[in-house]
Amino acid sequence: MAITASAINFSELSNKPADSVRKLQESPNQTLLVHRRGDEEDLVLTTAGRAEEVREVISTTTTLFVALMQHSAEVRRLVTEVVPQAFPWVRFLPREDVQAFVVELVDTLEAANSLGAPAPVVNLIGQWRRTAEVHADPRLAEILGRNHEEDFGEVPRPGATTE
Repeated sequence: MAITASAINFSELSNKPADSVRKLQESPNQTLLVHRRGDEEDLVLTTAGRAEEVREVISTTTTLFVALMQHSAEVRRLVTEVVPQAFPWVRFLPREDVQAFVVELVDTLEAANSLGAPAPVVNLIGQWRRTAEVHADPRLAEILGRNHEEDFGEVPRPGATTE
């Protein structure tokens, strides 16, 4: 998701904080993108009120979506059908994996929302995307799908002694 915001350099924030706050307050979405030097990640500066509004929208949307998914099998079927529009890479997953992704996504959204922490959702989506990448590459799928015990012989259990 791209952030559309007014922008300043980090040095401007440090050297002219009052001007930076004025730019933030005048920004239509109360957000200021702060560019940092080199490979350092840029920062997003916003007001506490704006951050709370965003959190409320995310929480409300998540709660509504979870409630709909728990409401009926028809809704779950419909979401499974339309999920490729939101995540085109699911087209490489087997149908049962798409369904598993949807169920796991809903569970994770609900749990993450209760903590106010988006990282578990981002991690889950990334894991499923990597799974789709394996399914999309027949050579990689074949390598990962083969019996690897033959590659290295039998692997002893941790702590077992070998003679």
